Amino acid sequence: MSLIRDQVEIANQHYRDNFGDKSQLAMPPQRRFAILTCMDARLDPAQFAGLVEGDAHVIRNAGGRASDDAIRSLIISHKLLGTCEWLVIHHTDCGMETFDDPTMAKLLRASLDTAHFAGGHWHDDGESGGSNEGAFINWLTINNHDDALVADVSRLRHHPLVPPTIPIYGYLYHVNSGQLTSHAAANNIGRAR
Repeated sequence: MSLIRDQVEIANQHYRDNFGDKSQLAMPPQRRFAILTCMDARLDPAQFAGLVEGDAHVIRNAGGRASDDAIRSLIISHKLLGTCEWLVIHHTDCGMETFDDPTMAKLLRASLDTAHFAGGHWHDDGESGGSNEGAFINWLTINNHDDALVADVSRLRHHPLVPPTIPIYGYLYHVNSGQLTSHAAANNIGRAR
């Protein structure tokens, strides 16, 4: 048995024992908004955005990018579950800034083992064999926080399935302080019309 698996199962038993009236929560988020943010383990949207269970939808992926799947989730969030405001939250010190598409393709071609970051570069010492399939994926890496945040809010704002009445806000979360900084250019693009 895995130590991590054991810890998760013990935590779940404690959670289940104290579940209370959470079974009464409605499917639509009570506060009627959604957050798109990064999967980085240092980000806890419940803490930095003051959420409790049932408040909001939180959609996470590498970089908090407006990928096709994130857009799919946000559209479902609005169309079927009534969210009427969206927040796109990127963060400082994001791992998506540490590589580009050719680097990821090269690493995956070398092996499927976990690579390591040292000396400002990714290295793959794996021996398992890799695949060329990584060359066919747009990894949505980040070269510049501001540009990426503006691009994601702009993609959402101009998507044909996103109603112009939904305000889309852009923020940068600072991993060293916990502060959310509102992004004026992204907010201007994302304003409701």
